[in-house]
Amino acid sequence: MAAFRAAGAVPAGAERVEADTTIVVDKVQVTAIKQGTVLRAQPVASTIAGRRTIERERIEAPKQLARRVPNLHMPDYGSRMTSSIYVRGLGARIDQPVMGMNVDNVPVMNKDCYDAELTDIDRIEVLRGPQSTLYGRNTMGGVMNIYTLSPLAYRGTRLRAEYGSGDTWRASASTYHRIGDDFGVALTGRYMRSAGFFRNLATDRRCDREESGGGRFKLQWRDKKGLRIDNTLAFSLLDQGGYPYRYVGEELLHEGQSVIRPGEIRYNDPAGYCRTTVSDGVTVRYDAGSYSISSIASYQYSDDAMTLDQDFLPLSYFTLRQARTEHTATGELVFRSREQGRYRWLAGAFGFYRHSTMQAPVRFKRDGIDKLILQNANSNPELLRYETDARELLLASDFRNPAWGAALYHESTLQLGRWSLAAGIRLDYEHTKLRYRSRAEFPYRLSVEGAPAGTHTAAIDDRDALVRSYLEFLPKVTAMYRFDPERNLYFSVAKGCKSGGFNTQIFSDILQEKLKGHMLSGTDDSDPGAMSYAPETSWNFELGGHFSCAEGVVRGDFALFWIECRDQQLTVFPQGTSTGRMMTNAGRSRSRGAEAALQIVPRNNVTIDASYGYTDARFVRYDDGHADYAGNRIPYAPAHTFALGAEWSIPTGVEWLGDLVLRAGAHGAGGIRWNEANTLRQPFYLVADASLRLEQRRYALDFWGRNLGDARYEVFYFKSMGNEFVQRGLPRTIGITLSINIER
Repeated sequence: MAAFRAAGAVPAGAERVEADTTIVVDKVQVTAIKQGTVLRAQPVASTIAGRRTIERERIEAPKQLARRVPNLHMPDYGSRMTSSIYVRGLGARIDQPVMGMNVDNVPVMNKDCYDAELTDIDRIEVLRGPQSTLYGRNTMGGVMNIYTLSPLAYRGTRLRAEYGSGDTWRASASTYHRIGDDFGVALTGRYMRSAGFFRNLATDRRCDREESGGGRFKLQWRDKKGLRIDNTLAFSLLDQGGYPYRYVGEELLHEGQSVIRPGEIRYNDPAGYCRTTVSDGVTVRYDAGSYSISSIASYQYSDDAMTLDQDFLPLSYFTLRQARTEHTATGELVFRSREQGRYRWLAGAFGFYRHSTMQAPVRFKRDGIDKLILQNANSNPELLRYETDARELLLASDFRNPAWGAALYHESTLQLGRWSLAAGIRLDYEHTKLRYRSRAEFPYRLSVEGAPAGTHTAAIDDRDALVRSYLEFLPKVTAMYRFDPERNLYFSVAKGCKSGGFNTQIFSDILQEKLKGHMLSGTDDSDPGAMSYAPETSWNFELGGHFSCAEGVVRGDFALFWIECRDQQLTVFPQGTSTGRMMTNAGRSRSRGAEAALQIVPRNNVTIDASYGYTDARFVRYDDGHADYAGNRIPYAPAHTFALGAEWSIPTGVEWLGDLVLRAGAHGAGGIRWNEANTLRQPFYLVADASLRLEQRRYALDFWGRNLGDARYEVFYFKSMGNEFVQRGLPRTIGITLSINIER
C-alpha cells in the first residue's frame, strides 16, 4: 500500500521541499505551467506521488495509482483500450473521459491511449474536481498530470527487470546525460510480456495475454536568462488478448446441448486489441522578471484495432473488428504572472485539430442470422416465412470524424492578507463532423401463406454526414483562508463539461433495424436520434482544506462536495437482443460526498497513510422510456473507496545491503451498482498488498505480492444479446523486481 513520504522523512542529501500530503519529490524541477508549485497551498483537492513512491509502490499504470486516490475509480477490465474513469460519481465507460491526462504538459487527446505502461516517471499529480477553466473539455472530474524524469535533474543509467505471476516479464533501460550545465539528453526503452491469468475454455488458452514495448527520447535545454525548451518524442506498441468475461445466469442450452455454464469463460472466435502510438511534444518557456510565457505544441498519432467475439459464447453469432487511425495536433499559449505579489493572473489560448477514420464491420454468422434476423422476421410464419442460405451477413460501417476546437481562458487571484480570492472563465468551442457509410446486403427467400413468393435481396447503402457544434462558458470562483503556511480552508464553485459525440457503436443495430424494415414493410423505422449524444455539464460546490499538526507529524486533506449534473452521459445497451451499445443522456443527476487523506510520520523511518472517499451519486430525473430511475444510484461508480498502508524503513548497518523497507496495506471499493435499476451490485471489497525491499543507493531488490488474500470480486458487468457477463479482478500475484541505478 502507499507509503507516501512527508517532508521530514526525506533521506539525508535529498532536497527538502514543501510537499503535498502524498508527495515527496527528490530534486524537484519547476515543470508545472498552470498551477502553483505547492498544491497544498492551492484551493484544490489533490494527491501527488513522487518518484520514490512510484518506485516503491511499483506503479506501472495510472490505474494502480488511482486505487490510492479517494473517490477515484479506474477498474481494470477488458483491454488497455478500456480506460473507464469515475470521479465523485461521474464518468462513463466509453467515448469522452471525465478526467483529462497530460504528459509533460501535453494533453493526451485520445482516451483509448490513457492506459499505458509508465517508465521513469518523476511525479504524478491527480487534481480532483472540475479543472475545465484551465484545462478545458473532458476535465470536469479532474486532471492527471504526469511528468517524466528530467536529464537535467538525473544523470546516469537505470536498469530494471521483473518476473511475476502469470509468467509476466518486464524490463526497462534508460540513460540520462547532461552536456554542460544547460543541455540534457535521455533515452528510455521498455518491454513487457505476460501469458495472462484467465483461461478461455473454448480454446483452452489464456485469453488475456499481453506483449508491449516502447521508448522515449527527451531533450532539454536551459539558458541562464530564463529560456527553457523541452522536447519529448515517445512511441509504444501493444498486442494483447483480453476480454476474460465470465457468463452469469442459468446454464445456456443450444439445440438441446449445454454450451456454457455459469462462471465459465467460453467463446470461440478471436478477441484482442492492438495499438501503435507516436507522440511528440515541444514546450518552450520563458521566465521574465514579472511574468512567464509558455508555448506547448504536439502531434499525436494512434492506430489501433479491437477484435471481438461480440456474443462471448461458443456459438457463431457475430464478431466485430473496429480499426481506427487518428492524427491530432494541439497548440497552447500560456501567459502567467510570477507568484510574488498581491495580484496574480494567468491567461491562455488553446486549439486542436483531430482527424480519425474508422472501419467497424460486424459479421453475423449462421447462429446470429437465425436468431437475430430470421427469428425476428418470422414472427408470423403461417403468413410470411423468410429463409436464407447465407452463411454470413456483413454489416459494414465506415466513418470519418474530423474535429477542431479553440478556447480562450483567464484566471485572476487577489491576495488580501490571509485571504486569497480567485476567479476564472473559459470560452470553449468545438466543431465536429461524422461522415459515415453503412451498407449491407441480405439475400432471402419469401413464402406467403406457404406458397413461394420468390427470391429477394434487402440492400442498404446509406451515406450521410452529421455535424455538431458546442460552445461552453466555464467559470470558476474560489476563496481560501490561510491560518498558516501548512493550514488552510477553501470554498470553490466551478462548472465542468464533457463533449458530446457520435454513437458509432450503435450503427450495426441501426442497420439491423433497416434490414428488418425492408424485409417486413419496405420502410425504415430506425431512430436517427440514437446516432449522437449531447454534452454533459456540471456545477461543483466544494469545501475543503489542508492541515498539519504536531510539528508536521500529522498532515492531511479533506473535501466536501455537491455536484449538480445535467445531461449525464451513460453507456447503455438497447432493449432486447441488441448487438451494439450507445451513449445516452440522463435528464439530471446529483452527487454529494466527502473525502479525506491522512499521513502520520511518528518517526523518520515510519510512515502511515490512509485515504477514504464517500460518494452518493443518484439520478434526479431519468426515464429511458421503459422505466423511471429517479432516486437510483448511478451505476459503475463506487459509493466507498478506501486505502490504508504503512511503511517501515530499517537500516541494516551493512553498506552494500542498504535499508530494509517493509510495506503492507489494503485498498478497496464498493458497493457498485451494475445497472440503472440497481438490482445488481458488487459489495465493498478489500485487496491486501505487501512487499519486502532491500534498497541501496545503486540498487533495489523487491519481493512483492498483490491481492495476497486472493479476494474474489467483480470489476465489470454488461449484457450482450440479453446474456449477462462479468469480469473478475486479478487473483493473487507475487513477483520479484531488481532495479539498478548507476548515477554519475
